[in-house]
Parts: sequence; structure tokens; C-alpha cells
Amino acid sequence: MRVAMKVSLIAAALISLSACQKEAAEPAAPKLDTDTAKQSYALGLSAGKYLNNAVEEHKKLNLTLDSALILRGVQDATGGKPAMAEEDIQKVLTALDEQFRNKQAEMAKTKAEEAKAKGVAYLAENAKKAGVTTTASGLQYEVITAADGAKPKAEDTVKVKYKGTLTDGTEFDSTEKNNNGEPIEFPLNRVIKGWTEGVQLMGVGSKFKFTVPSELAYGENGMGPIPANSVLVFEVELVGISAPEAAAPAGEEAKK
Repeated sequence: MRVAMKVSLIAAALISLSACQKEAAEPAAPKLDTDTAKQSYALGLSAGKYLNNAVEEHKKLNLTLDSALILRGVQDATGGKPAMAEEDIQKVLTALDEQFRNKQAEMAKTKAEEAKAKGVAYLAENAKKAGVTTTASGLQYEVITAADGAKPKAEDTVKVKYKGTLTDGTEFDSTEKNNNGEPIEFPLNRVIKGWTEGVQLMGVGSKFKFTVPSELAYGENGMGPIPANSVLVFEVELVGISAPEAAAPAGEEAKK
């Protein structure tokens, strides 16, 4: 039984209990005149917020529970008079946990399929725009600023400034936001396929806009704030290139 599931059940019971108390009479304000009182109350508030979030997560999955029976279960447990055997409790909660996980998987699959369809449609429309070129892999690019500088190879380390957004314009990363506007350096063959291919088309000093299909980005898994099957849009400025370091001759490494 996952902790989140147990916590959510307790949360539902506490919310039900709170509702019953409010119907009966509004409780007096807590007396917080000692460190122990403040610590106890703060712990309760923190737990309450966490538990409420857990309940909301279950609601998103359309999982309905009987609040009155949850509250009764809490009361019977604390009173030492449970109406179910421990073995039956575990079987029921294991089944509920499986239902929760299945609902999560179904919702994730649906969202991924919807994102895939939207991505395909977005790429098709974007490809029609003037100035957009589509490569054999499906990568789309547009030259914002042209430059005749050197072009990197996949094994080179590049220095770039960039901004990455989802197709709805939501920014998920940028050197402006996360690197104080300064360029960053990285080996070109250690990033997503869309970047490895696209940046090799750029000359130093140029700025391109790339529209990257999900299969050339993070695919079905997504990454952090990037949902599964997301088409990504990047504006990239190639600031410089560093050739890969040559391997040290045999025996040289020991001399350092």
C-alpha cells in the first residue's frame, strides 16, 4: 500500500471530521502561547495541507470514497473496534492501490496520445510557414540571423544562448532565466537529437529557430516540466565552438 494512498484516506477522514465539527459549532481559535503549542499546531497545519493535496489528486482520477465510512473507520480503529479483519483490510487497500495506479496510467496514456496528435498537427502547420525548412528527420528550422562562421561537428563542444518553449509558448528553460543571460557550453553529441542535428547547420554568430518533433526530443517519457510527446521550440544563438580535447599520449597522464 503506497504512503500517498494511506495519507489520502486519512485526509478524507480528517476533512469529514472537520466538516462535522463546523456544523456543530465553530471551534475556538487555538491557544499558541508555548513553543510546544506552536510546534504542534504548525505540524498539524503542514500535515493538513499535504493531506488535502492528496485528496485533490484522487479527485482528479474520479476516485470516489464514502466520507462517512472513512470517518467511521478512523473512529473504530482508534477505539479498538474494527469491523474488518486485518487480512481483509490489506486485501481491500491493495485492490484500491491497484485501481489508483491503473487510473494514473490510463490518464497518462490519454494525455500522451492527445499530445502526440497535437504535435503532429502543429508540425504540419508550421512546415507551411515561409522560411521554415524541414529536414529528412522531421526537424524544422528557420534562420533568424544568418552568419558565415564555422559550423560545429557533433563531437565538438558548443557555446550557445537559447530559449526553449512548448508549442503554447510556455518557457521551460533558457540561458536568460537559468544562467543570468550568459551562454552555456556542452558537447553537441550529448544533448537531444534535434539539437545535435540542428546546431550543426549553424555558423558561429547565427541564430536559428528550431521546432523539434517529440521523437527528436524527450519522446514518450517527457522530462521534468516537459510532458510526454511534446514538440519543442528553441531559439538558439551559436556563440562559439571548442574542438574536442585530444587524448593524451600513452604515459602522459601519469606525468601530470
